Amino acid sequence: MNAKRWIALGVAALLFVVSIGFQFAGSLATANMENMFAGSENGIQERVIEDGGGDGKIAVIELQGTIQDTGETPGIMNSGTYNHRQFLRTLKSAGENPSVDGIILQVNTPGGGVVESAEIHDRIVDVQEQSNKPVYISMGNTAASGGYYISAPADKIVAHPATVTGSIGVIMQSINYSDLAEDIGVEFQTIKSGEFKDIMSGNRDMTENEQEILQTLVDDFYQDFVSVIANGRDMSEEEVRDIGDGRVYSGEQAQELGLVDELGTLDDTIASMAEDEGMNNPAVVRYQSDAFNFNQFLGTSARSLLVDDADLLGIKDILMDSNTPRAMYLYTE
Repeated sequence: MNAKRWIALGVAALLFVVSIGFQFAGSLATANMENMFAGSENGIQERVIEDGGGDGKIAVIELQGTIQDTGETPGIMNSGTYNHRQFLRTLKSAGENPSVDGIILQVNTPGGGVVESAEIHDRIVDVQEQSNKPVYISMGNTAASGGYYISAPADKIVAHPATVTGSIGVIMQSINYSDLAEDIGVEFQTIKSGEFKDIMSGNRDMTENEQEILQTLVDDFYQDFVSVIANGRDMSEEEVRDIGDGRVYSGEQAQELGLVDELGTLDDTIASMAEDEGMNNPAVVRYQSDAFNFNQFLGTSARSLLVDDADLLGIKDILMDSNTPRAMYLYTE
């Protein structure tokens, strides 16, 4: 490579670095520096939405993204995504805070892991039973599959008429790439301790016995899903199974089926809780973790600077945890 090309490459690299610097500085200038570096003793802070001035206090907690436990501290490129353990702590903190009189979960999720969904469900029930506080759900664009599973035990569910919800069911998927491997001359050699050790392997077709084993698992998880809805919504299991065939419903359809109590926005949900609980002009706060710190800021900035589509980074929520196939309460388009 001649000198001119080296100079051109150097100039291009310099311009790229300068561009990143300007974009980063712009983001930094518009960020709330106090919130970025602020911390609290339990890693959770309150941000006031409405001062109120009357009596009572409502805590709003957001659940955004695929419900999946990706570890305690997300990496720099995926910070800002759903943090399962932090969400559980935040919900527990709101339940234990004596100044909080009611909790609203603002749900926008296609669902996620079976275990994680069950953990959130159980935490909601614990808050209701131990603190005797109402828990309402305000559904956003999507509250499907695991998103509905966690909503079922709530004291009231409010959805927007256009919310996509339902998708009651369980799914397990894997990719069979055996034909592709054969076409390009790739051979797999597997040594296993038992017949089913490589069940759902992508390098061969699944046997009937394997399908039967996995179907039994899916059926067991589906029964749990049905029971959760039947108990939470005061419906018979037969009623739940009739509408729980995996299809999605709009918020309006879900209300007609008894899966949703009211139609409205977050503001409507707040007003409904205040009226139901006899709160006069209550204060409303958003419970959130201190996760919007410098690490998260850098992660968010890096994603916006380096790529427009997060899928290109290979961090799509469903793939973040593991490539291993597993049962999911998940709505996939």
